[in-house]
Amino acid sequence: MALVGKQFPNITVDAISEMGDNLRINVLEEATKNNKKVLLFWYPKDFTFVCPTELHAFQAALPEFEKRNTIVIGASCDTNEVHFAWLNTPKNNGGIEGVTYPLLADTTRNLAAALDILDSEWVYNEALNDEILEGSNVTFRATYLIDETGKIFHESVNDMPLGRNVNEYLRMVDAYTHIQTKGEVCPANWEAGKEAMTADRLSTAAYLSQN
Repeated sequence: MALVGKQFPNITVDAISEMGDNLRINVLEEATKNNKKVLLFWYPKDFTFVCPTELHAFQAALPEFEKRNTIVIGASCDTNEVHFAWLNTPKNNGGIEGVTYPLLADTTRNLAAALDILDSEWVYNEALNDEILEGSNVTFRATYLIDETGKIFHESVNDMPLGRNVNEYLRMVDAYTHIQTKGEVCPANWEAGKEAMTADRLSTAAYLSQN
């Protein structure tokens, strides 16, 4: 079920900081109380292969997100203890040492289930005469962009092997901010500094004739 245009779930989740501080984070409140946008990205597991490349890529882009008044938060269903161990593992050994944004530890899977991003399915087992859970029960690579009112304005979900393009999320934040401030819409492949359009046929025709 698509969540774009809806409020982000009002669910508080355990989390950890780079210093090992145990936190409780409500993503909706992070946006609304701080009057900031939030980028929340989910990855399947700590100590895996594609995942650290993504966490380091978001860290490298963190100053750009901060310039855009955007908080970055990572998330998986691992525990705070596993997160902390990974945060203290050097980059050259597959770790995420140097990552400074908080990591959610959704061990209850309450938030992941509300977002419907778990790789799992309940199936009937005849031998047990009951339903059992199949699948890894970890999250896909899901990404949410949330505005200052707590509304989701972008969501995407990748299969496990597919890493994300961090620059695309910067572009999406730029485009949404342009819409907020200028009241214009952003055409295909729009980037900050490029011409946008008003939402009418004449503007579209004029744009297409020039591009």
